[in-house]
Amino acid sequence: MKALVLGGGGREHALVRALSLDPGVTDLHCAPGNPGTSEHADNHVINPVDGLAVTELAARIGAELVVIGPEAPLVAGVADALRDRGIPVFGPDQQAARLEGSKGFAKEVMEAAGVPTARSRLCRSPGQAAEALDAFGPPYVVKDDGLAAGKGVVVTEDRAEAERHARECGRVVVEEYLDGPEVSLFVLSDGAHALPMLPAQDFKRAYNGDLGPNTGGMGAYAPVSWAPEGMVDEVMETAVGPTLTEMARRGTRYQGLLYVGLALTSEGPRVVEFNARFGDPECQVVLDRLATPIGGMLQAADVGGLSPNTKLEWRGGAAVTVVLAAENYPGEPAKGDPISGIEAASALDGAYVLHAGTAWSGVRDLTSAGGRVLNVVGTGDTLARARERAYQAAERIELRGSFYRTDIAERAAGDAG
Repeated sequence: MKALVLGGGGREHALVRALSLDPGVTDLHCAPGNPGTSEHADNHVINPVDGLAVTELAARIGAELVVIGPEAPLVAGVADALRDRGIPVFGPDQQAARLEGSKGFAKEVMEAAGVPTARSRLCRSPGQAAEALDAFGPPYVVKDDGLAAGKGVVVTEDRAEAERHARECGRVVVEEYLDGPEVSLFVLSDGAHALPMLPAQDFKRAYNGDLGPNTGGMGAYAPVSWAPEGMVDEVMETAVGPTLTEMARRGTRYQGLLYVGLALTSEGPRVVEFNARFGDPECQVVLDRLATPIGGMLQAADVGGLSPNTKLEWRGGAAVTVVLAAENYPGEPAKGDPISGIEAASALDGAYVLHAGTAWSGVRDLTSAGGRVLNVVGTGDTLARARERAYQAAERIELRGSFYRTDIAERAAGDAG
């Protein structure tokens, strides 16, 4: 199989790495990719949101599978353009991707499908937002209705901050706060059948102790051994199945990855949000644990090949990823600074490094080129060992002004003994 991955971040490096380990994938490409993906794939400099450019590239290289990593190409309809050319693609079409592209639409679908979720209101003006904040009370939850690269949500006790976020976004969803820890569940769907993957937990706040502003994600781990028994089956029955049925009723077959963000509340699992692609950085740890070759599974989602009897195999042990972020992230990050120590970090047994925001300077000099610069992955037979290896590797990397959280998976590893 010839495969093309769209995107250039850490999630896409993880996808390229996983596909490179699949014996069925014989030719691998990435667009635009990054210095890390170039170790496994041929990079192509194109705009992944440009449907015409993507389809022309896919046709030229004879791609038998295009995997769309980020949300922007999905919302822009790139999957539609590929399917119109008869090119197999892993990712929902533009209409289905509205589950991520519009929080208001997602809530509408959830309500129609009877999905357990927080009460909410779609607000189109500051006045409507203020009324909703009054109705739900603190902690206040305000979500940008459109795409915001994982940083469009404010959860705060500060009423002024909540109102300011609503004004800045314009159109928002205000909802009641859901208590309990959050878990991410990825589901492969061919529109008729759905296949759950391994749950993971990520860490959105910038600093230790879940303090600081929201980010795109500062780390993650899998598996989530403390999750309630039967949680995945319950979510598939009460949330995923009804959502896919409702989308089909609306004439939209959901094919690709459905990301289910969950809050494990005192009353049971509740859906916080849907996304139309793998979460980043949860993808990095979930794919690390996947033993089933991934290429055929992603292709099957496009051609209706996920039967109820399809099973995924998982490696034992655990994986932890720690995000090395640039100075000033999640504000305007410092860029262009040299990076060293990646080879030393990857030489550590049970650890490797995925590129998220890097670029070449000169012939082979690596520099920072984004907010989340690197994902350092540690693996082991226990979560504690995986965590230890991730941090040992992270300590070997040098980037001026960079930082990372030192408490990723700390509590879970301790609870696991």
